[in-house]
Amino acid sequence: MSEKEENRSIGYTLQLKPDEYRLLKARFQKTQFRKMSEYMRSVLLEEPVTVNYRDKAMDDVLEELVLLRRELNAIGNNLNQAMHTIKAAPDCADTRLWMNLMSIINSKLEPSIAQIKERMNQYADIWSQKLRAVKA
Repeated sequence: MSEKEENRSIGYTLQLKPDEYRLLKARFQKTQFRKMSEYMRSVLLEEPVTVNYRDKAMDDVLEELVLLRRELNAIGNNLNQAMHTIKAAPDCADTRLWMNLMSIINSKLEPSIAQIKERMNQYADIWSQKLRAVKA
């Protein structure tokens, strides 16, 4: 049988200044610990502490990529729905007119879609370069 883990039975009170507490809390929040007591024990006993690092600039880039992708998908969905509706209509002069209008709209939107895709690719390149730099 394995050894029975001993319960923590000894408490210790620690007094901190407000600035010290804010600093301690900020450092704690960057770690993977769920409880402040676990974090404090690790620091006091000089055990390794894993800190999560987040690059705010990269978060902004990723957020914009997500928004751009949503916008691109919304444009595509709207075009598909409009084309479906037009094709379901009986063949008449109005249907042909709407088909022509949709082709004009599509030709106007294609450059914007290409620009969005290009910008997404640029951001993805920047992101991957930063990731490579962090790993190196």
